Amino acid sequence: MIRSRAFAAVLFTAAALLGVGVAPASAQPSAAATSCYGGAKTLTYHYQAAAKEYGTYTTSSRCGDINIRLDSGTPDGWYLDACVVFVDHTTKCNNDDAYTTHGTEWGTVATDVKDGTHFVLRIHAYDQDAQNVTFHLAY
Repeated sequence: MIRSRAFAAVLFTAAALLGVGVAPASAQPSAAATSCYGGAKTLTYHYQAAAKEYGTYTTSSRCGDINIRLDSGTPDGWYLDACVVFVDHTTKCNNDDAYTTHGTEWGTVATDVKDGTHFVLRIHAYDQDAQNVTFHLAY
């Protein structure tokens, strides 16, 4: 009887210690996403016929990707096309010199970018509605 009580106490203590202060992975906020987006730069695009470049920026360990999103106050239907130029290696956009279209949700312009990489963000209006658009760049 004493043995079973001692064993039960050990099991109870171990179970309690395992659960203390640890939320399930699905309930924990993503620290990487928080620090990445928390350090985002706020920029403004003013419509022009040619693409506009922003930067040169240097990636860090804060984000593994280069991300963009339009300000949440942007009218529905307004989008920007974006690409990244890795200036130490090329004058062309990533993804086979192609732009990707972005709205008010975070979207990735370049993935798995090494720390210390120099780049410019190249923006082009999706259409003429995008006259003055505030957007956020996280890298």
